[in-house]
Amino acid sequence: QMQLVESGGGTVQPGGSLRLSCAASGFTDDDWAIGWFRQAPGKGREGVSCIGKYDGRTTYEDSVKGRFTISRSKNTVYLQMTSLRPEDTAVYYCATGLLLGIKCRTTERYYRYWGQGTQVTVSS
Repeated sequence: QMQLVESGGGTVQPGGSLRLSCAASGFTDDDWAIGWFRQAPGKGREGVSCIGKYDGRTTYEDSVKGRFTISRSKNTVYLQMTSLRPEDTAVYYCATGLLLGIKCRTTERYYRYWGQGTQVTVSS
């Protein structure tokens, strides 16, 4: 059974940085994609970034390109967030699903297992 546990959320001022962690367990030998998603108050959940378990190829949404960096180390995936903006305020979730195709995608329907989420608040 796959399990994902996020940590690292908190409150930060605009322009600040945070690093989120997603500790995953229960992986099979299949190739998996691990993604970060977020849901802001009153909005739907949106994809942020993803990474392939074996080849490490990454995908970023335009809204976070150049500011967020996804990486992995063993069974932990990190999301380094810099130059944070108030509009980055959201609950951040990590998720995993079988990698289909060459590169991971930040579309919810490709992800089967989800963490419980961690709150990120960007406010002065």
